[in-house]
Amino acid sequence: MAEPSRDLFVSRLGMLAATLGSSVGLGNIWKFPALTGEHGGASFLLVYVLSTLVVGLPLMIAELLIGRSTRANAYKAFKQLTPHRVWWVIGGLGIAAAATILSFYSDVAGWVFAYILKAAQGTVHTQDPAIAGEAFSSLISNPWESLFWQWIVLGVTGAIILRGASGGIEKATRVLIPLLFLLLLVVCVRSLTLPNAGEGLRFLFMPDFSRIDGSIVLMAMGLAFFKMSIGFGCMITYGSYFRADTHVPLLATRVMVCDLLVSLLAGIAVFPAVFSFGFEPTAGTSLLFLTIPAVFASMPGGQLFTTLFFVLSAVASMGAMLSLLEVAVAWFSETFRLSRPRATVLMTGAIMLLGAPATLSTSVLSEWTVFGLSLFDLYDFLSSNLMLPLDGLLLSLFVGYVWNRSEAWNALTNGGMLHPFYARSILFLCRYITPILIAIILLNGLKVF
Repeated sequence: MAEPSRDLFVSRLGMLAATLGSSVGLGNIWKFPALTGEHGGASFLLVYVLSTLVVGLPLMIAELLIGRSTRANAYKAFKQLTPHRVWWVIGGLGIAAAATILSFYSDVAGWVFAYILKAAQGTVHTQDPAIAGEAFSSLISNPWESLFWQWIVLGVTGAIILRGASGGIEKATRVLIPLLFLLLLVVCVRSLTLPNAGEGLRFLFMPDFSRIDGSIVLMAMGLAFFKMSIGFGCMITYGSYFRADTHVPLLATRVMVCDLLVSLLAGIAVFPAVFSFGFEPTAGTSLLFLTIPAVFASMPGGQLFTTLFFVLSAVASMGAMLSLLEVAVAWFSETFRLSRPRATVLMTGAIMLLGAPATLSTSVLSEWTVFGLSLFDLYDFLSSNLMLPLDGLLLSLFVGYVWNRSEAWNALTNGGMLHPFYARSILFLCRYITPILIAIILLNGLKVF
């Protein structure tokens, strides 16, 4: 089934770690607690879990199976499945989305890496919001410092990608994912020992159903879609490195459960501490760089735990960046028949250039706007609000209506490993439920309603 020269993940644990690394990211450590805090805690969590089951999981399974069936990059996979039709646009749009996301995501990851040093030195160890705000502003307003950390992050990511699927991605994520869980558990234990920690746990786990409304449902569906790494070719690319005997639906379900567990642990690490010291859980995106340092500064040993928190945030960001860069490198290498080292160096350099305007939009390019958006926000809007949901919508329609019936059925039943009932359920969702939900996410992201 596999091409003799194609690198494959060696072990089942490695496949799980790599795929989970793609799904887990700053979204778990930063975006999930921020959105959960803004939208009612457990009420948001409940809708998020349900959305993951009907939006994220079916498409994750489909993408992994498409990748394993074709043994190709995201663009070439659809060229193989429908050689005389234009469905290759799904792969092309996914690759473009991955490059765009990495261009600004690496900027945020650079801030996280910079904050490890700042936390270790104690420069962000303060409860004064003015001092905390000044520390963050001084970082993002300094063009050379921001570029330096972004390029460091991309350089490290490129160095791992250069070593291939098994020698680079698999080996790295087999270390990064256990380390992430270990660091999260350490911070969780400290957070749970604080006074009034129970208030934070009640906020996270006891839903108030009266708070569930249309806005919460839309936000939860959007996060579930984004968090499962759907729509930018990551799962197709990683699926192409899977062994032939991999039980893909089971692995995808394990990834979903582990991803949810990381998000819950992040919530346990954050909310008891936030409630214990009287901070607002609705701090939103400032939660990571302003609220968290202030929270940990309020407790004994706070400087150590602030540093640990940013180390685990950096670890979380690496898994996602590896998958994003691998999407572009796999396409570039296989399309233009370049060696992996050369393709990696060239693509990493291209991402550095593409990402520079987003990074500089908080300093020397701060007055440059497009439709009222900074360049950083423009990259975010185009990828998160347009490219990803559009690509996911097309993917769902492809799986439900276009993919050759016998090929799709053989892939979805996983060569007899999956009961036909579950295969039919995935097809049913991809035909009738998931496209409607993703269309709603797309229209909401475009501010149609």
